[in-house]
Amino acid sequence: MGRLGVDLYPEQIGASLREVKTFAKFLGGSAANVTVAAARYGRRAAIVSRTGADPFGEFLHDALRGFGVDDRYVTPVPHLPTPITFCEIFPPDDFPLYFYRFPKAPDLEINTEELDLDAIRSADIFWITGTGLCQEPSRSATLAALEARNKAGITIFDLDYRPMFWSTREEARQWYQRALPYATVAVGNLDECYTAVGVKEPRKAAAALHDAGIELAVIKQGPAGVLASRGGVDAEVPPVPVEVVNGLGAGDAFGGALCHGLLSGWELEDLMRFCNAAGALVASRLSCADAMPTESEVRALLEGAPRA
Repeated sequence: MGRLGVDLYPEQIGASLREVKTFAKFLGGSAANVTVAAARYGRRAAIVSRTGADPFGEFLHDALRGFGVDDRYVTPVPHLPTPITFCEIFPPDDFPLYFYRFPKAPDLEINTEELDLDAIRSADIFWITGTGLCQEPSRSATLAALEARNKAGITIFDLDYRPMFWSTREEARQWYQRALPYATVAVGNLDECYTAVGVKEPRKAAAALHDAGIELAVIKQGPAGVLASRGGVDAEVPPVPVEVVNGLGAGDAFGGALCHGLLSGWELEDLMRFCNAAGALVASRLSCADAMPTESEVRALLEGAPRA
């Protein structure tokens, strides 16, 4: 449940938008990318979101169906345009984003009364994002969905803190802390953990997330790898080295792999290694959703990855 839009990525790598001449069009939005990534592993997946009633919105429906994602819960908002996101690509680690979500993104117009709460309760995994809490009515709908689900199955909170969507970090923390007790898994980088629980040091952040009711805390540390903590067991694994083309989809690929591995019941360290490799594969490709790997592709990369 969450963000869905169109990504327009430059075909001239290393150029500013001022200089770029051509773009490639892709399905985008963090929640949508995670849903596509899960579907790529053969999982049945659906997204709750909204688009504009325009050709870009129709493109997103076509793209979702093409990826095997159920789009029945994606509805149009007649008075708002489908959002577009541009990026600049300066490998290996600089990928500025420019969100065009004005006057408001349709995915923030999700209404509580439109939710299929039975479907939300019965899903093996339910995924929500921090961005979904930034404005009404999406905020109330997200909280209502969490409350209706009440920790059934696996409920994942993608901390997904985007400063441009909030007036202050403190406002975001207030709503994150409302949502945390209803989630079983939290995923975020160090800055997002700081937003959620006010702590940046990885193990202290994991402990704070556990104190908030989270069973599995997954903390991304960039070049230092990823730390996962569950039931008194920690797993810390290094990143998988690749030649980076566009790092923007790596986190969403990680998320889709996390869903697949949790449903498969993998051990924590094996799960984190798989997630890291999935993220690395997408970082080595231009697009996000279109680049999501199959399990065999991830396994092939892992076979050559160092385990130190």
